Amino acid sequence: MKKLEAVLTAELEKLKQEGRLKGKEQIIVDVKKGEGAKGPRYFLKGEGGKEFIRMNSNSYLGLSLREDMIAAEEEGTRKYGVGPGAVRFISGTFKAHRDLEHKLAAFHGREDAMIFSAAYVTVGGVLTSLISKETFVISDELNHNSIINAIKLGLGKSGLRAVSKHNSLDDLKRCLDEAVKSGAKRALVVTDGIFSMRGDHAPLKEIVELVHSYDERFAEDAFVVVDDSHGVGAFGRTGRGTEEITGARVDVLMGTLGKAYGVNGGYVVGSRALITYLREHAAMYIYSNPITVGEAYAAMKALEILDSEEGRTILAHLRAVTKHFEAGLVALGYETIPGEHPVTPLVLHDTARTKALVAHLTEHGVLATGMTYPVVPKGAEEIRFQINADHTEADIDEVLSAIASFKG
Repeated sequence: MKKLEAVLTAELEKLKQEGRLKGKEQIIVDVKKGEGAKGPRYFLKGEGGKEFIRMNSNSYLGLSLREDMIAAEEEGTRKYGVGPGAVRFISGTFKAHRDLEHKLAAFHGREDAMIFSAAYVTVGGVLTSLISKETFVISDELNHNSIINAIKLGLGKSGLRAVSKHNSLDDLKRCLDEAVKSGAKRALVVTDGIFSMRGDHAPLKEIVELVHSYDERFAEDAFVVVDDSHGVGAFGRTGRGTEEITGARVDVLMGTLGKAYGVNGGYVVGSRALITYLREHAAMYIYSNPITVGEAYAAMKALEILDSEEGRTILAHLRAVTKHFEAGLVALGYETIPGEHPVTPLVLHDTARTKALVAHLTEHGVLATGMTYPVVPKGAEEIRFQINADHTEADIDEVLSAIASFKG
């Protein structure tokens, strides 16, 4: 493969020259659990005994290191083994998978739920199953890569689609009018609940009301599909995500087990007819192994913790430390995007400065990730900080102190 490898190497060099090469991943070699005023500390390959605060994790509730979570996963693993063995329709599903689906459906107030091996494949499996040749798809311009690629896969190059301006109801109406004129049988409006680069959320209640006002103009309805992977578990007083914050109820809700719940996998909740249809049509579900039984046990434990008074306390702490960090950034003179969600961007509008501050933070024991083009548009470069509930106020002060010492 010498000739092919030469082409691939040249492509990598091009990415490097354009500043788009992600480069080598940091390797975490050990973790020290939180104690006293300190939250967890992480150790990296090549950094010896240097401790790092991790500010780039989606584990918003800080559950993954808890002994009861680990015990739950061990219980499922000891009882059923480390792997599921095959896809569910071939060798049967484990009771824990259905138990988890029932609990997810109940948590979100839906008739049924369906788990996937990952959130990314959940989005792909659901959207490609709901997009027909006569579907007009409308997507928010800042939707996640998983949504964009699922639409491409579902529609192909010549499908009916429109991109609406970010969180603009007026532009969404324009797109819906375009969908009516197209003669499509159904209109599928898809949006993130929480936009992961910014931490802001979609106005779901208004979106649902607007979209359903067009129902009679489509033979197969207009409906709303939401990926709330960054919202479920972490947003709202009880952790029910963007629906809870906005008072909405969307038609199809997708979420993840791999962020706030601290485990792995993705899921969709909805009507029994919808979920039954997806089990028969979603190729990414049918032909992929499910999460392990141990992971299902751990996810159920996470739901149990979240849907309790302890869960309310964890969420209140998460909101408090998020507010503390956001206020600290503003006091230092930095730009951020205000909001309750624990994604807190430090917006720098410049690639070189973003990379310099990330390097400075690493030097000072803080793990943070810079977002530059093409992950975000040019001019919107930022460092995306993600607050977790196992961060303490002292941790946040330590991170703010490191930012304050940056002179770039």
